[in-house]
Amino acid sequence: MREKRETPLRSDAQRNRERILAVALEELTRSGDAPLSAIAKKAGVGQGTFYRHFPSREALVLEVYRNEVRQVADAAARLLETRTPECALREWMDHLARYAMTKVGLADAMRVATTSHGTLISVAHGPLTSAITLLLDANEEAGTIRSGVTPDDFLLAIAGLWQIDPHQEWQPRAGRLLDLVMDGLRAGAPGGER
Repeated sequence: MREKRETPLRSDAQRNRERILAVALEELTRSGDAPLSAIAKKAGVGQGTFYRHFPSREALVLEVYRNEVRQVADAAARLLETRTPECALREWMDHLARYAMTKVGLADAMRVATTSHGTLISVAHGPLTSAITLLLDANEEAGTIRSGVTPDDFLLAIAGLWQIDPHQEWQPRAGRLLDLVMDGLRAGAPGGER
């Protein structure tokens, strides 16, 4: 039996896929139970094209989630190119908070579409852990945070983000929480208090 190889999509098929994902993100963020037929119509593709790219609701939701997680994770390296490690880490935390608070509908869609929490965790774990590791390592090397902080420690420290009501004024609360986390990371740093 021959192994099926991933072949690159034709340019028109790639554009269709990207349009579907962009519309799906918008519609699923607005309402977690947005009809797939409405997403296809708004993306300007037929049902056959839609289902060729995404054979199920779960496949679509997971790919939208995977793309969003990838963008959040990729922001870490971009920030480190133009900012000090400490500023990059704090700005990335803000980026993560904005993602968490503004994608409530998408979170609802993920809960409905997926039957296994392990699926969602596996999609996000690798890219986010890599981004966090990159930022923590850069800061540890610069002496701006205490040594030995792991990605799991960091995620536990910011877990309060997911307790904030995104329908209220979440920005000030998230900012205070993330400032507290940064203060905690700085405590005991070789570079001293700032």
